[in-house]
Amino acid sequence: MEVAEEPIGRRVAQWRQRRGMSQQVFADRIGKSKSWVDKVERGVRRLDKYSVICDIAQVLGVDTSQLMGREPQRQPGLSSCLDQAEVESIRQSLERYERLGIFLQAASLDSKPIPELKKTVAYTWAAMEKGHYPVVARSLIELLRATPIAQENPIDGTAAEASEILTQVYQIASSVLRKLGEPQLAWLAADRSISAAQRGNDPLLAGTATARVANSLRALGRHQAALDLNVQVAHGLMAEHVADEPTPQALSVYGFLLLQGAMAAALAGESATCKDLLDSADIAAQRMGDDGNYYWTSFGPTNVALHRAAAHVELGEGRAALAVHAQINPAKLNDLVAERRAHHYLDMARACVQIGDWSKAGKALSLAHRTAHSEVRCRPVAHSLIDHILHHSKGSSPPEVMALAEQCGLTK
Repeated sequence: MEVAEEPIGRRVAQWRQRRGMSQQVFADRIGKSKSWVDKVERGVRRLDKYSVICDIAQVLGVDTSQLMGREPQRQPGLSSCLDQAEVESIRQSLERYERLGIFLQAASLDSKPIPELKKTVAYTWAAMEKGHYPVVARSLIELLRATPIAQENPIDGTAAEASEILTQVYQIASSVLRKLGEPQLAWLAADRSISAAQRGNDPLLAGTATARVANSLRALGRHQAALDLNVQVAHGLMAEHVADEPTPQALSVYGFLLLQGAMAAALAGESATCKDLLDSADIAAQRMGDDGNYYWTSFGPTNVALHRAAAHVELGEGRAALAVHAQINPAKLNDLVAERRAHHYLDMARACVQIGDWSKAGKALSLAHRTAHSEVRCRPVAHSLIDHILHHSKGSSPPEVMALAEQCGLTK
C-alpha cells in the first residue's frame, strides 16, 4: 500500500486539532496516555499497528485510508469539500433547538462574548465572499453551537445583538448549503434566519433573511413562491425604508431582493416580469451611484448587469447573456468579491455551452476556478457543467475542462 510522504503522526495531529480535541481528551478516548499521543504526533514513536490506526480513525471520525495518506473517492456536493463528520455536525446543529433553554440544558453551557462572536461572523462572511466554502462550513460548526446559547446568556452585549448575529450565521449557512447541493438544509437554515432576525432590531437583516428563504425555495424548484416572496418583501421595504430618503444600506437590500426575484422569474419562464424587476433594480443601483457591499449584497450597477446576464442564461438565451457580459466594465467586475465574480464566470460558461462554443466555455470555467476554486470544485452545478462538456463536445474536450475534470475527480 502506497502512503503519502507526510508522517502519519502529523496527520493524526492535524485531524485531532480539526476536531477541536486536546491531546489529553484524544488520549482518553483511544485509551492511551497523553505522552504516547505526543510522541506519535512528533514522530518519536512509530504508528504501525493497523488495529490502533483503525481505533484512532474511528475516534477522529475519518476513514483509515485518510490517516494513511490516501484520500477516499468523494462525490460532488457537500462531501466534496468536507468530511462526513463535518457534514453531520452541521446537520445536527440545524436540527437542535437551543432556545428551549433549560429543557435542553443549553443555558448551562458556556456562552461566548458578543464581540467575539461578531469577529468570528465577520471572518466567516469574508471567507464566504472569497469562495472558501470548506473554511466557511468549519466556522459554522462552532457558530451554530455558540450563537444560540449567547441569546440565552448574552455576555458584553444584548440578546437582540445575539439574535442579529444568529440570523447572519443562519444566512451564511443557508447560502453555502444551497451552493453545495443541500437545498433542504439550506431552507431550514434560511427559515431559522427569519425567526432570529425578528428577535433583533435591524429590519434590513430581515430583508436579507427573506432573500435566503426565497433562494432556498428556488433551489427546491419552487420558483413562483420564491418570486412572490422576494417581490412582496421588496415592496414592503420600499414603503418603509426606500421611498423617501433611502440609505445605501436600504437601497442595497431592496435591490438585492429585486435581483433574486428576477432570477426566480427567469426560472419560472416569466421573461417580462424578470425584465421589469431587473430594470427596477437598475434604477435603485443608479440611485446608489456606484457598487457597494452593504449587508454582503455586492449590490450596484455592475451586479445588476451580472444578474441580467445570468437571467438570460436561465431563459436559454446564451448569446444575449454573452452580449451583456461584453458590455461590463472589466475593472468594475474585478472590484466585486471573488465569489460573485466566479459565479458569473460559471454563468458565462453555461452561456457558451448554450451556443455550442466549447472552447470559450472551457476558458470561462478555468477563469472561475482561478477566481475562487471552491466555486468549481465544490459545487454540483459546476461538476454537471464539466460533465456535460466532456460528454457532448465534438472531438477532444477543451484542455481546461480536462484539467478541471481531473482535479474534481470526474472522468469522461
